[in-house]
Amino acid sequence: MASIRELHRQLTNKERSAEELTRETLDRIETIDPQVRGFLQVMADAAIDRARRVDAKIAAGEAIGHLEGIPIAIKDNICTAGVPTTCGSKILENFVPPYNATVIEKLEAAGAILIGKTNLDEFAMGSSTENSAFQVTANPWDLDRVPGGSSGGSAAVVAANECTVALGSDTGGSIRQPASLCGVVGMKPTYGLVSRYGLVAYASSLDQIGPLAGTVEDAAILLEAIAGYDPKDSTSLKTEIPSYYKALKPNLKPKRHLRIGVIQETFGQGVDPAVEQAVKDALTVLQELGAEVQVISCPTFRYGLPAYYIIAPSEASANLARYDGVKYGMRVEDAENLIDMYAKTRARGFGSEVKRRIVIGTYALSAGYYDAYYLKAQKVRTLIRQDFDRAFNHVDILVCPTSPTTAFKAGEKTADPLGMYLSDLMTIPVNLAGLPALSLPCGFDEGGLPIGMQAIGNVLQEQLLLEVAHAYEQATPWSQKRPKL
Repeated sequence: MASIRELHRQLTNKERSAEELTRETLDRIETIDPQVRGFLQVMADAAIDRARRVDAKIAAGEAIGHLEGIPIAIKDNICTAGVPTTCGSKILENFVPPYNATVIEKLEAAGAILIGKTNLDEFAMGSSTENSAFQVTANPWDLDRVPGGSSGGSAAVVAANECTVALGSDTGGSIRQPASLCGVVGMKPTYGLVSRYGLVAYASSLDQIGPLAGTVEDAAILLEAIAGYDPKDSTSLKTEIPSYYKALKPNLKPKRHLRIGVIQETFGQGVDPAVEQAVKDALTVLQELGAEVQVISCPTFRYGLPAYYIIAPSEASANLARYDGVKYGMRVEDAENLIDMYAKTRARGFGSEVKRRIVIGTYALSAGYYDAYYLKAQKVRTLIRQDFDRAFNHVDILVCPTSPTTAFKAGEKTADPLGMYLSDLMTIPVNLAGLPALSLPCGFDEGGLPIGMQAIGNVLQEQLLLEVAHAYEQATPWSQKRPKL
């Protein structure tokens, strides 16, 4: 599928209509998605109706924005009024929100065509999209492999050209890791840059909505549309939003003194040699583009994983207490009393990974263990943030692999939760520190599976990250490659 810029040009020049583009997208989904299984809901009638409104605007001679008439997929943990929002869970199988998330309001105001809701690990808890209660999404590069998670559906449908761009959410790597495994661009913004209002909460101090796209420019356009202060979100940042995509340049020449730090602790044992080599080759390209590269140590980086798996489940334990069979979602009726109804509803409604994390979190928050686990994990979180702060005194951005490996076979790690958790080893510290980061394609392994490089910026340095990523993208062929389906 063409880029947003190219589709915008075709629409404004009347080479094709928004309705034609939408119908082509729906036809592609109908043909390809039975193999990929990326969508849970397709909003065909509403999409065509909105496309016709865009066409009427063009016919009247009115100017349209970059996202008007562009098909966009939405991860199914982002509330859409009148359309089911399941979070990939049986407990919310029939839940239809009465309101839109703020990001949905922004996209509709921008004239985007919401094409459907994408599959995810249940309540965004997973790294492979195998934890969904409804279906297992396949990686378009190899249908026997996982697309990553938890935003695996969004990454897969973009990679498979089923839509131009998509929204995901990232709590510990859930945008960047699937972007890496599917060979697309994925960005986690600074915590608070994008409103969380209407995002079904997993771990509230870590969650952030962000774009998945075929190119850096498309990610920049989508990020610009959804970013900004929202009074409905108490953690929303009051900051001016620049025009991210207008700042993109084909090279780094204006930034001759750009300093890139390679995180020493992210190479070596546990990292696939092909991944390590691809990232090192990418750093050579960045040097040729004018960047200065140096090795940086972040000693507490390795403690991100254990700290995360105390903090995130603890917050999940509190957030998921609301699913009790009373307020909304499924309710088990064959119960003897209220407590029995709570227990049976949650037992049948939640999957095994969600239950595991609720138990871990409840234990970590319980009397006698709070100080030993949760409080200590928060102290480690502070140390990780301080490591990043020290690193950014010496460099402008940090670089490392996004994922230690390329896409693994479906079912390979389902019986090994710890092995699955290691998939997010490189991405988790960024969420703990609230920093922006993106993953972009930087090569392929010997099996033809995509490899992603992660670029990490300081707070609110999205524009710099996008500029560097765009310059690299323009100098390499990786973003032009798509799986053959």
